[in-house]
Amino acid sequence: MGPPLAQDSEQTAFSAKVGNDSHALRNYGFWARENSGRKGILPYYRRLLEGARKAILRMNEAPASKDGRHIDLDALRKKALVDERYGREYISNSIRSSRHTAWNFLPRQLFAQFSKLANFYFLCISILQLIPTLSTTGTFTTIAPLMFFVGISMAKEGYEDLRRHRLDKADNNRQTSVLRADSSPTDSSDSTANAQSWTAIRWHEVSVGDIVRLKRDDATPADLILLRASGPNGTAYIETMALDGETNLKGKQAAPALAKACASMDGLLRTSAHLIVEDPNADLYSFEGKVTTSGETQPLTTNEVVYRGSVLRNTAEAIGVVIYTGEECKIRMNATKNPRIKAPSLQGRVNRIVIVIVLFVLALAVFNTVAYLIWADDTEKGSWYLENARVPVFPVLASFVIMFNTLIPLSLYVSLEIVKLAQIFLMNDIDMYDEASDTPMEARTSTINEELGQVSYIFSDKTGTLTNNSMRFRKLSVAGTSWLHNFDILRDEAEHDNPEKLDRKKRIGKIPARTSTSQTSLHENSRRSDVALERGQMLHETSEILSPTSPRKTPGRQSRLQPELTTTELLEYLQRKPETEFAGMVRFFILCMALCHTCLPETRDDGELTYQAASPDELALVQSARELGYVVVDRQAETITLKTFPAGPDGEAVFSVYEILDVIEFSSQRKRMSVIVRFPDHRIYVISKGADSTITELLKSSRLALEKASQVERRASKRKSMEAKQMLRNSMQIRRKSSEKGPSVTLARASIGALDRRSMTAEDLQPIRHQVDAWLSNREHEADVSLADDNSEYFQPRASAHFGFRRSFAASDRRSLTPGAVADALVDEGLSADEGFVFDRCFQHINEFATEGLRTLMYAYRTLDEQEYAAWRKVYHGATTSLVDRQEQIERAGAMLEKDLELAGATAIEDKLQDGVPETIDKLRRANIKMWMLTGDKRETAINIGRSCRLIKDYSVVTVLDHEEGDIGRHVAAAVVDINSGDVAHSVVVVDGQTLAVIEDDEVLKSVFVDLAILVDSVICCRASPSQKAQLVRTIRKKVSGSVTLAIGDGANDIAMIQEAHVGIGITGKEGLQAARTSDYSIAQFRFLLKLLLVHGRWNYVRTCKYTLSTFWKEMVFYLTQALYQRWAGYTGTSLYESWSLSMFNSLFTSLPVIFIGVFEKDLLASTLLAVPELYTKGQRGAAFNFKVYLWWIFMGSCEAMVIFFVMLGLYGQTIFTQDNGLYAMGVLTYTACVVLIATKILLIEMHNKSIVALLGVVLSVGGWFLWNLVLSALYKNNVVYNVRDGLLKRFGENALWWLVLILVVTACVVFEIGVASLQSAWFPTDADIFQEYEHDAGLRRRFEEAAASELRQGRDRGEAATQAEDDDGGDDDEAGKAASSTQSVREKEIQDLLYRPRVMEGGRPSD
Repeated sequence: MGPPLAQDSEQTAFSAKVGNDSHALRNYGFWARENSGRKGILPYYRRLLEGARKAILRMNEAPASKDGRHIDLDALRKKALVDERYGREYISNSIRSSRHTAWNFLPRQLFAQFSKLANFYFLCISILQLIPTLSTTGTFTTIAPLMFFVGISMAKEGYEDLRRHRLDKADNNRQTSVLRADSSPTDSSDSTANAQSWTAIRWHEVSVGDIVRLKRDDATPADLILLRASGPNGTAYIETMALDGETNLKGKQAAPALAKACASMDGLLRTSAHLIVEDPNADLYSFEGKVTTSGETQPLTTNEVVYRGSVLRNTAEAIGVVIYTGEECKIRMNATKNPRIKAPSLQGRVNRIVIVIVLFVLALAVFNTVAYLIWADDTEKGSWYLENARVPVFPVLASFVIMFNTLIPLSLYVSLEIVKLAQIFLMNDIDMYDEASDTPMEARTSTINEELGQVSYIFSDKTGTLTNNSMRFRKLSVAGTSWLHNFDILRDEAEHDNPEKLDRKKRIGKIPARTSTSQTSLHENSRRSDVALERGQMLHETSEILSPTSPRKTPGRQSRLQPELTTTELLEYLQRKPETEFAGMVRFFILCMALCHTCLPETRDDGELTYQAASPDELALVQSARELGYVVVDRQAETITLKTFPAGPDGEAVFSVYEILDVIEFSSQRKRMSVIVRFPDHRIYVISKGADSTITELLKSSRLALEKASQVERRASKRKSMEAKQMLRNSMQIRRKSSEKGPSVTLARASIGALDRRSMTAEDLQPIRHQVDAWLSNREHEADVSLADDNSEYFQPRASAHFGFRRSFAASDRRSLTPGAVADALVDEGLSADEGFVFDRCFQHINEFATEGLRTLMYAYRTLDEQEYAAWRKVYHGATTSLVDRQEQIERAGAMLEKDLELAGATAIEDKLQDGVPETIDKLRRANIKMWMLTGDKRETAINIGRSCRLIKDYSVVTVLDHEEGDIGRHVAAAVVDINSGDVAHSVVVVDGQTLAVIEDDEVLKSVFVDLAILVDSVICCRASPSQKAQLVRTIRKKVSGSVTLAIGDGANDIAMIQEAHVGIGITGKEGLQAARTSDYSIAQFRFLLKLLLVHGRWNYVRTCKYTLSTFWKEMVFYLTQALYQRWAGYTGTSLYESWSLSMFNSLFTSLPVIFIGVFEKDLLASTLLAVPELYTKGQRGAAFNFKVYLWWIFMGSCEAMVIFFVMLGLYGQTIFTQDNGLYAMGVLTYTACVVLIATKILLIEMHNKSIVALLGVVLSVGGWFLWNLVLSALYKNNVVYNVRDGLLKRFGENALWWLVLILVVTACVVFEIGVASLQSAWFPTDADIFQEYEHDAGLRRRFEEAAASELRQGRDRGEAATQAEDDDGGDDDEAGKAASSTQSVREKEIQDLLYRPRVMEGGRPSD
């Protein structure tokens, strides 16, 4: 095992070990192994505990078989197959995602409930109370409510798990078709002469060896080996989004021998094949097996396997044989078995506090017992009336323990459950409601509400979580020009024509909101395209929104200005100048897009044309070709039919048939695909598309192209280096200004100490407004360090600077021209034939596209003569029919043809992010939350999305770890050294699943990798299996001390990490509701995470902390008076309070104040918390509840208890001339002072969000106590020990001294509280104090609301002060204006005084 990985001292030690070169990794390895050898006895007991846990939960690892699983293919089998590992039938196909079963629910829940130390403590007290003669407070007064409260908590957990059981049952009862012998046919078309048929059965009835039939859009019930498929060349297109998150369909084919033997139903019935497959395991990306048919043995790989959770797409039918069922399926092997019961980290701190209180109770009991023994020797022996009354030591000690046990209130956790349930109700926020899907935020647990305010790591899925599962064709580069494809933008603008649209147009850098569908409709797109071409006003609108001189930001580059022409204007240009060389190049490029693909057009019943595609990228390309005038209307086995409009959209359509001679499909090795097409004029073209690095090497002028690409890369590298240096300088300036201006306010990354307080005067608050505005602007554009000057030597010429783009061509000039004239002014026909210039511009465009997070493809082509094609066709045919190294031979044959290509152009596809994802990630980063992206997609896709969502910045140092490129440890150590040197502005690590598996096999390397992962700003893990995702979450959760992890995803492949993290968030996305059902909280959009964490999470954290502190404080105030009274009761255990009143203290008279502050407290407004995400660090630092804060509250409570008791005793209890100063009167006076003080402090002093609720809590608590006393005074019968009857009504209630002392006591305590709070605010203000003062100013509140406008749709959360300020600012009444000016001056003076004071941590410790 590696060293502990907490964050500070451990990282320093690691840095010291690493040194300044990569060879230091060896030293670190020795150090890590040496430390791992010092295990001690603790790991031994941990292993014993883990072994016991596995035994109890039956988590036994399955033994390995001798040589794999043997399965005979037999359609007529009657008996179930036997698992040779166990000697019994294979496990059933039922699955269970619930946390408990009927037999383990009780032990697991009892363990969970009594792991709360308070519950365990009360269990021990209950046992003592059950012993006769020990308890002075009754026998069942503790155990009965304890069992009731524990039962309620267990019932809640049981109900939540029951819902999961019902979902599992629904999944297990889904139906599928299985081939059964001698059964009634369900589909006459499939019946055979032997009366064999397909029978519909439930999923849980499927067993190993069954032959299953899937039809289009059917989900796979178990892991299958494919026998045959009805797709082209026997291919079945499989969607694996639920397993790995990939949106591309995967082509699966049966083994040639199996496909041939099972081609018909008769063949399927007669075939006798023997399959040998590997034992069940969690590896999604490799598979080993073989099949023997008619004496011929062929290998089985992932190409022939279809896993459970996959869906058959674009294929009419597929048939397979089951090899794994139920919990042995790959998707279930990657799931978390026996998920842990989640408990908030705050509970651990409370448990430690409880231990302290237990020790205090024991010490108090021992002290009173010893005091009793001393008193007994001194007083009891000489008192004749106490003869034979002596009590043994143990009963005395036990009675004191029982008396003081309520310093830990029994209702601590129960009232907390009430608080958390109410918090969930208040979390139903309209700002987290998704109108498009009609989905609100839903909380599935209330246990971990406060964890939402303490998150430090977020682990996010990509597909469906950050992205919309929708690809949009966004840009194209052709003949040296770049064009923005705006058809979907215009369409979505029209569909979302509302006030928000106007607001988006006004804000620089916002792309209009767009909708997406999984299967794109093109009928409407065509109609919109025609409208765009026919109506000049839409062109003018396009020119206004996306003009060459108007700035447009992209998600990936926050600050780049992109003056670009649009494809709408490109089409208009082609119509005006159809015969130019540039127009010919553009049309041929669009034609290449329309031909180089494998999409199948389909016409629905309503006449709407749609496409079925193996990947969403191809769908986007074909759709964009249609929008640009090249419509794929039909595709047969060897032809594609296109519909074009040469004469314009109003002209006659022309249909052209292109013969598809061959298709060389894409592979991960080739990184390209090609089609060989015979045009209508009988010319033969090879059209290739693929990665730019691959296509560039295949160009005819590859040397020139590589030189231009290298120049572009050098310029981009220099620019990024300068931006990184600028970012470092900015950060240093912020830190320097913070140190100069005063102590930090402890906010992460951006210190508010940078605000200039000395510039303010009492006469004018405007300077502080400017300072706050400048500070917010600086934080909002923290990454805006781009070198925006096109003339910079480090900045490549603008990608969209179309040839002779004139600087003097201003926006006003453009608006005065027609759209066609704009394109004429920006397109230079003469340069389109300059190959070097076109190469340079194309690579510039590709570089920018990639930086923006777009997925780029390069198109190239060349012509063939008939003889060359015929010769090549023979080689290719031989390769496709080869049974040995078929794929390698196909790749070699393709390389023979894919050479000497001509550049056609490049495309850029946007994997459309959900609305607000980049902005959300930026604010989460400001909140000191590290973001990890864990996805099953390939590396290039993951990096592109990382750029578009701003996980990777322009100036980021990206470290790619790949096990195929050499020593992983050397790369890891070098990255750590670079980061520790302080020269890296922003660092990102990219690692794939296979490399991660290599790392996990080496404990030392794993420790170093985790150290690196903690140091960097972001981690992107691609090709990760669900179990690897969960392992990464588990590693950070255990290694990073004090961290709270959050996992968010939307698919079944995300369930494992959602269950493993402290907080699991499910997205109700297109991958289904599997993740949402098993999550702790579910939302519809990733952007809602911002308000869920920064606002509701922080509120809940502050509320829970204040509830807990208030509860401990009030117990100390109340029960310490009991201990103080023992001095005057001979330490006999006599209670100062009447027993019924004592038992009702927590449940009736002081429960509302702590519950109200736990439910309704809002220390800061939502707009402030969203505008200043740095305030979120309060929860990460545990500033609202820690041992120091607890001690301070207990100190205050102890002081107030002594004030209450001794003032009561001195001014009332020991007075001689008074009507009634007996035990009951003193007790009621003390009790009343405590109740009034508790309600006043909690609801009127501590609670910032004061409302009618606070006043109601005070009235109900104090009024209820007095009502209780009136009832007791009138009805009390057992008037022996305490003289209760008529006490308040006729004796001390009529005594003015009693009331005067009560007022004096309460006043003294309240003044003490206010004085201490004033001193703290005056000399040691916290972050919350500063911003609470800011919120009183209307101008600053408006600025906060503007900064949070995108997250707060339902209006501004201004209170009366802000509204009054607005009225004062805008009123015409002179007197009102003078009054407002006077009030404002007072506020300015208060804020000025506040800002001159030093500041402290939230926990009360002064900052250095």
